Amino acid sequence: MSRWRRFGWYESAPKKPPPERGIRMKKAGTTWWGQRWLEALENVLRGDSARLARGRTYARAGRTHDLVVKGGKVTAKVTGSRATPYKITIELTELGAPAWKKAIDGLAEKAQFSAELLAGQMPQAIDEVFLEARASLFPTQRADLRTSCSCPDWGDPCKHVAATHYVLGEALDRDPFLLFELRGRTKDQVLDALRAARGGVGEMRAKKAGGSKAAPQDASIDVPTVKLGQVKAREYDQPRGPLPALHFSFEPPVTHGAVLRQLGAPTAWQGDASPADVLAPLVRAAAETARRIALAEPSESSGPGPLSAGASERGAKPRAPKPGRKGR
Repeated sequence: MSRWRRFGWYESAPKKPPPERGIRMKKAGTTWWGQRWLEALENVLRGDSARLARGRTYARAGRTHDLVVKGGKVTAKVTGSRATPYKITIELTELGAPAWKKAIDGLAEKAQFSAELLAGQMPQAIDEVFLEARASLFPTQRADLRTSCSCPDWGDPCKHVAATHYVLGEALDRDPFLLFELRGRTKDQVLDALRAARGGVGEMRAKKAGGSKAAPQDASIDVPTVKLGQVKAREYDQPRGPLPALHFSFEPPVTHGAVLRQLGAPTAWQGDASPADVLAPLVRAAAETARRIALAEPSESSGPGPLSAGASERGAKPRAPKPGRKGR
């Protein structure tokens, strides 16, 4: 026996099969924020390319399991060659209360930020708001992102940490609020703080407009408007500035009817149930139908139509009905 195996520094045993509860990564980095998280492996952790490749293989095979995100800490286990799974920890430095306060105030100034977050999307310019608060939502330096693994590999990050990082990147694609939690704030805390800050913005605008009374309940809801300047006929079809980047996702939202709940009930609404409770199921059904059409998926209730009932499996055309006999 070599001294490497005697000290446990070399593993020659065949790998154990992935556990049934393993998280199989399909495709991480499908959103811009998920891609930013994966880039941290190369730009912040400066991971070795060979270890990162093996980490992706582990992530796709479902070797990462028992993933828990709590506060600024991620814990997971990765099944490798040994009988005992390796324990992985990934920690992000939590942002302080002053930085969060400034960032929330910055996000509250634009209704678009609240609408996108409620729809399960990360606003494209969100990190600019955090930079103005002298912070960053994403890890930018090695001190922001700390990793550890119980495996004997001296590399940092090892393939087990890389696998967990990739799995977490796919989870961030589905739920961007996980990144907020890694920075020290839960989803409810962020949304509650945004609503409170939006209410304060509405009251300040009402006072500036000359109103000394308290703002009404729906004063915090801004309706986006467009101010048209002098436009010449030849400039009508030309964009006034750079167009924003478009990102499409056919994944279902984290919370259905979030925008309807954010808008609230109109003044003329007289129903016992809220508009969100009434309209959310309809919007969800329409969104599911649109998703099936976009992905060319068959409907759950689809089946052979009346024209295909008499056709063979090879696609033969249905036979026309025979004409009836004329009466004598």
